[in-house]
Amino acid sequence: MEKFLAQPQLQRRLLSAAVGTLFVTTGTAWAQSADAPVAAPEATVVVTGTRVSNRSVLDTASAVDVISAKTLNNNGVTEVSESLSKVLPALNFPRPGLTDGTDTVRPVTLRGLAPDQVLVLVNSKRRHASSLVNVNGTIGRGSASTDINTLPAGIINTVEVLRDGAAAQYGSDAIAGVINFRLRENRSGGALSATGGVRKTEYSFNPVAQPTGLGLSVPTERKRTDGQTYTVGGWKGFELGDDGFLTVAAELKQQQHSERSAYDTRQFYPRVGNAATGAFDPRELTANRYDTWSGDPNLKQATLFANAGQTLASGQKIYGWASYQRRESESAAFFRRPLQDENIAAIYPDGYLPVIEPTVTDFSAALGTTWSGQGWDYDTSLTYGKNKMAFDVTNTLNRSIGPASKTDFDAGGFAYEQLSANFSAVRPVAAAFLPKPLNVAVGAEARWENYELWAGEADSYRYGGALLANGTPSAAGAQGFPGYRPENAVDKGRHSTGAFIDLETNLTDKLLTSLAARAEHYSDFGSNVTGKLAARYDFTPEFALRGSVQNGFRAPSPQQQLYTSTSTNFIDGVPFDIVTLRPTDAAAVALGAKPLDAEKSVNFSLGAVMRFGVLSITADAYRIDIDNRIVLSENLNAVNVRNYLAARGYAGIGGARFFINGVDTRTDGIDIVANYPWRSPGYGKFDFTLAGNYNKTDVKRVPQTAELAALNPAPVLFGRANVISLEQGQPKNKITASVNWEQAAWGVSASATRYGEIVSAGTTAATDVTVSAKTIVNAEGRYALTKQTQLALGADNLFDIYPDALPAALTSNAAAPFSNRAPFGRGGRFVYARVNYTF
Repeated sequence: MEKFLAQPQLQRRLLSAAVGTLFVTTGTAWAQSADAPVAAPEATVVVTGTRVSNRSVLDTASAVDVISAKTLNNNGVTEVSESLSKVLPALNFPRPGLTDGTDTVRPVTLRGLAPDQVLVLVNSKRRHASSLVNVNGTIGRGSASTDINTLPAGIINTVEVLRDGAAAQYGSDAIAGVINFRLRENRSGGALSATGGVRKTEYSFNPVAQPTGLGLSVPTERKRTDGQTYTVGGWKGFELGDDGFLTVAAELKQQQHSERSAYDTRQFYPRVGNAATGAFDPRELTANRYDTWSGDPNLKQATLFANAGQTLASGQKIYGWASYQRRESESAAFFRRPLQDENIAAIYPDGYLPVIEPTVTDFSAALGTTWSGQGWDYDTSLTYGKNKMAFDVTNTLNRSIGPASKTDFDAGGFAYEQLSANFSAVRPVAAAFLPKPLNVAVGAEARWENYELWAGEADSYRYGGALLANGTPSAAGAQGFPGYRPENAVDKGRHSTGAFIDLETNLTDKLLTSLAARAEHYSDFGSNVTGKLAARYDFTPEFALRGSVQNGFRAPSPQQQLYTSTSTNFIDGVPFDIVTLRPTDAAAVALGAKPLDAEKSVNFSLGAVMRFGVLSITADAYRIDIDNRIVLSENLNAVNVRNYLAARGYAGIGGARFFINGVDTRTDGIDIVANYPWRSPGYGKFDFTLAGNYNKTDVKRVPQTAELAALNPAPVLFGRANVISLEQGQPKNKITASVNWEQAAWGVSASATRYGEIVSAGTTAATDVTVSAKTIVNAEGRYALTKQTQLALGADNLFDIYPDALPAALTSNAAAPFSNRAPFGRGGRFVYARVNYTF
């Protein structure tokens, strides 16, 4: 930590800039003393990161952000993940495309770590993960994260984000922090909302040379109007008895895909006559050369969520919730040109774009009760969640079957289930030597998880025997997304148990301390013990220091342990299977794979809380050391790897990859948040916020195996492109300045977010490309037509900013000109209108 705090003045500059900018922004307000606030606003109570009731957000021993439903709903987007990314500098939500299922289930990251290193809770109960494991070249490659977008915005009351490790308090996954969604508990009232928007944008890309004589006029700029999105949602509160509640929220969403391709200058059609010297087919000049869906997918989504609670005559409370979502999506693979070997001209004379159509169904339910007795407050609950993803592939073919091939296929899919039983008991214990009671919390949890993968129809994966014109075998399986095979199928579960103790008290009037310990046992990899010590010292009511030290862990997910896929490629006319192997597969073991173990972390944090009247400033520095991170290896397809496997009885494997422990990283960073609410009779209500995050990750070790190291040349198990993705694939800094204003019937929200630069890896250091920093401005204006009806107009990415276009060498045929790692996506300007009705 000392090394980090002494690093090149970047942290001190960020803190100075945050404080200085806020003073400039609000200086006029302070000068008008008649309008300045005279009392601090009511403290916001949090439950995340502490088990003490009525703990204020500014009085915690660890950094906690609280985002209201109003804030989430007033920033122009209906995806909860994207809404959070706009208000939390430590949280990023890249929106990749051309990445199969990851186009549909897009993960968030916290503090630059992996998506599965942040724990997601609903009403302080663990939320189930998505069944999808990200196996393409995106941020979070190799992880299976929780799909936050399965929660409709209408059911959310507040979101609490704990920016600190919390494995000792909540268990596996809470290395980077915790996101806790607190649901509405309304007995009456309700709201309806309808939003419609479209992308109105213009972008440029790098030109690419065309074949000599093709005669195309190649543009470098393009205007688009697409991505039309319509969302209708709302919530309603109902009474249950004298003091019970039932809050129901529903949401319907329809989104058309956005397409941000570059002009494809490749030759599409065979030459007329001689294949080498004949004339170009005249259709070359009329073909659609914007042929790549590099953007958001087509999407239809329906969500229903209900939350209920009832207090019995005895004082016991029964609570529960249930949710269901169905999401139908359409994304695409790369375009197959008419003359490519992957095409059959009799089926697609002008080529084709394979369309990948995942259908995601997500279900959750919880039932619990709380009661009090003998000075203790008890809570016990049972929660269940299931996420299922089934794949169809349309507008495609299986080239190896020939002209008789189907064009639509069932490619199989996978599902993940989680069942958790929890018990906790909390009580304050008075002690004569303590100024305040000692808060004691104890609890236990049992969790069962299951992962299932099923095969697609035979034509989606089989080799049909058809040959290419030159007599060589053609590729097997559905183009764009070969189906899962029977040998990939699995249906397997695991269970775990854990127990914790959590102590929190003031040792003196000014010194708050917290101690937590947790022990867990998993049926598949063994046991783990974690602990956390946190403290806070209030020197004055206006200034406090806080810090923590802890160790944490993340259990390998069933998705990482059990996912496998196979596709057949022909190398020099010989069929080889390209396989994602389970770590326990015999062929993977022959390459040095071992059963996955837990990731281990050590977290340090040191922060300050400052209050100047209603101005609050928090600054929290952190260091996170993680050992044995689980990653997906490179594709191991060198000739010596094939020969090595063949010699050991695994002939026919032409390329393999598998999940493996072995990457060690260190992440240093600082979060700064400054907030100033100004209430003026003459000018209305203002809320100014300035927040920033600096984050730097260094890879200290990459995995190796003795088996691969013995080969000559030794294959690279985890290469430089993946290292660069961990170290520089997310912005090292992100700064957001925002203001919200309300006066009578009017309201305005505006923000500017600066995303730091990222790096897209080339084949060598000389070809790496730095994507420069960009600032995105969002603005929304609102007017209350009546007391109940409000109209809003706004723009997301008001000035139509794009990430730098990549050179053709770093894209696939220059058809996808923007990096998938761009932290604000590559959709361009989105303009929208929204109508809200409350009752």
